[in-house]
Amino acid sequence: MYALYGAGQLGRDNADLAFTDPLTGLGNHRRFIDKVDRLISDRADDPAPFAIGILDLDGFKPINDLFGHRAGDDILLQVAMRLRAAMDGSSVVTRVGADEFAFLYPLVFSEEAAGEKARMLIEILSAPYDVGERTARLSASVGCSLFHSGDETTELLLHKAETALYHAKRSGRGRVVVYTREMEEAAKRVTRIEQALRRAVSAGEVEPYFQPIVDLKTRRTVGFETLARWSDRDLGQVSPVVFIPIAEERGIIGPLSQLVLRKATEAARNWPSDLFLSFNLSPSQLVDQNTGLHILSILDRTGFDPRRLEIEITETGLMSDPASAEKIVSDLRRCGIRVSLDDFGTGQSSLGRLREFHFDKLKIDRSFVSSILQDRPSEHIIRAILAMCEGLGMDVVAEGIEEEAQAQRLIAFGCAGGQGYLFGKPADRDDTLTYLRRNILGTVPAEPV
Repeated sequence: MYALYGAGQLGRDNADLAFTDPLTGLGNHRRFIDKVDRLISDRADDPAPFAIGILDLDGFKPINDLFGHRAGDDILLQVAMRLRAAMDGSSVVTRVGADEFAFLYPLVFSEEAAGEKARMLIEILSAPYDVGERTARLSASVGCSLFHSGDETTELLLHKAETALYHAKRSGRGRVVVYTREMEEAAKRVTRIEQALRRAVSAGEVEPYFQPIVDLKTRRTVGFETLARWSDRDLGQVSPVVFIPIAEERGIIGPLSQLVLRKATEAARNWPSDLFLSFNLSPSQLVDQNTGLHILSILDRTGFDPRRLEIEITETGLMSDPASAEKIVSDLRRCGIRVSLDDFGTGQSSLGRLREFHFDKLKIDRSFVSSILQDRPSEHIIRAILAMCEGLGMDVVAEGIEEEAQAQRLIAFGCAGGQGYLFGKPADRDDTLTYLRRNILGTVPAEPV
């Protein structure tokens, strides 16, 4: 009799372990699915609404890298304790991923109430975390969905919550989004764009466009930034603001970038040798150690001098995996490729990044340039950036210049380089060649004013 009891107890213990996250002691993904399945079953005859949500910690990986995995585990334990304490007697929170938690609110009946509960969780998680003698701060994004009818399944509810979470993370940090039918339509459109983009990349249909970068004082063109443009036979012209994030999120950005770089260097290799070509690397490319090899292979194949190539990276890209980014940047610089920090002033820990990485150039973000004539803080920030770059021996280019008065103000401040519609809009290969013949080679007469 005792042996039978012991075996039964052991079986229950093993079952509990199968439903428990070993680090935090919360339920795991299986526990969450089981809880939602049971609740849907209980409400089969009277499908009263309830809410579920997925909470994703923003920027947890950089914190993990900075403080170490043991400290990261300690933070996850603190997160779990706070979330558990925030649940009432009927609610459940589980850990469903490395830095993802799912919650179930059986007595939440409206989208407004679900959003309120989620914002409360974000607020609870925003207080500092103890990491030894130091502290760290976290934010979180949340996607919620509501059960409305007996036709809905746990899988469908989770899909809706994940769709809402996707929208929350695209909107920035610390956001809450509750699923709506419009999101489903948006998600379907993203899938259509993704599929069309995959076809376009395979068929080589994405094209490089080139925007001039000039010496502000002389207005001499010194180089061009490469920008990707795509027109689909069914979707029409798709903005890079739309397709670049999709390419990044769906794992297409590597092949897309390689295609555009190959076409750009083929177009630019016979331009005057003193003109450089600037090219953007995405955050995911800065964690792929094959990125440098891909770039050098393309340059070798197209015969483009590496010393004429300038790679632009953003602070956001650096933050994903600083060690990986540093290695890629160092490898490229050793081959003569220059490296520029793009969108300066819009990321985090800018001054720290300048100390840790060796950049050849810094690009002042257009948000400061657009307000330079009427906003004193923007003026002071630009002055400070220029003074800092002079001390560090870095070149500077101001982006987004659209008015002559902006250019003159930047010249007065000592800014050497400029880029924007005032000097030229992005143009395709043929129009850029015409621009070169007219403005540099002098083989095409200037158009009458």
